[in-house]
Amino acid sequence: MLVLNNIEVVYEGVILVLKGVSLIAREGAITALLGANGAGKTTTLKAISGLLAAERGQVTKGSIELDGMRLDRLPAHDVVRAGVTQVFEGRRVFENLTIEENLVAGGHVRPDLAEVRDSIERVYELFAPLKERRHHQAGYLSGGEQQMLVIGRALMSAPKVILLDEPSLGLAPRFVEDICRVILRLKDERALTVLLVEQNAALALDIADHGYVMENGRIVLDGPAAALRQNSDVKEFYLGLNETGARRSYHDVKRYRRRKRWLS
Repeated sequence: MLVLNNIEVVYEGVILVLKGVSLIAREGAITALLGANGAGKTTTLKAISGLLAAERGQVTKGSIELDGMRLDRLPAHDVVRAGVTQVFEGRRVFENLTIEENLVAGGHVRPDLAEVRDSIERVYELFAPLKERRHHQAGYLSGGEQQMLVIGRALMSAPKVILLDEPSLGLAPRFVEDICRVILRLKDERALTVLLVEQNAALALDIADHGYVMENGRIVLDGPAAALRQNSDVKEFYLGLNETGARRSYHDVKRYRRRKRWLS
């Protein structure tokens, strides 16, 4: 179980970005973190994976724990060894390496080469298109294939927790469906803990078990995904539905002033 206990994150020693964030991502479950651009979602993932220092940020209060082990005191490579890996927004493949070389790079923390080879075959089982092109340079893959590759590369470290940052961004619908199927399969077959950051709230809540809504560096709402899908504020602010369940028109949105009932 991954637990964030009231963490604060400060950049450059003065910019307070996360303001007492607490959340739990349970073992074998998909937890969705929703919010608009600038809400602090990606900063939350970077705080977990130990990547804040590269951007002159740090966790100044609170704690981040995985099964009771403090992660916020570890450098990024030790966070990976502890069982947490992150898939970044934007499909950051090693473009000049082949698909298989990318996967081997993802398993660099595992000393047993036989286990690395087995993991590569498991990735190919999940993503058949990658196996067919295993010796092709990653830079020539489609966007959907690159997203498959970065998720497969993350799995090479045999993580307990995988952090997914906007996995559906810029993908064709059929690739989005493929990625969602794989995420659900990983949860069911490997009891993998998934923390999913998505602006596509409808997609995230369709596959998640639990959800959190973040605004301005704070968690403002959380609950089971099924309950959040029925929440009137979530429907209005994130699903684009009015009280009758119909889609809001552009005319309505243009003149809409957010009430933010959850902050009252």
